[in-house]
Amino acid sequence: MDRVHYMVSGLVNSMSKTHVKNALEKIDGVNEVCVDLGRGSIEVIYNEQVKKDDIKRCIEDTGYHIES
Repeated sequence: MDRVHYMVSGLVNSMSKTHVKNALEKIDGVNEVCVDLGRGSIEVIYNEQVKKDDIKRCIEDTGYHIES
C-alpha cells in the first residue's frame, strides 16, 4: 500500500472534514483517509490501482485547495 499526504486549505470544521473524507472514500482502492483539521492536512492510504492525480483531483473537485 502507498500513502500520500497533502496540506489543504479550507478545512475549517467537521462538515468540511466529512465532505472531503466521504468523497475520497468513494475512490476504488482507497483504504483509509485521515483528515487533521488542526494541521489542515489529509493523508490517504491506497493501493496500486489508485493514481495520486485521482486523489488530488478529488480533493480539488470537492472545493479545497492543495497547498504547494
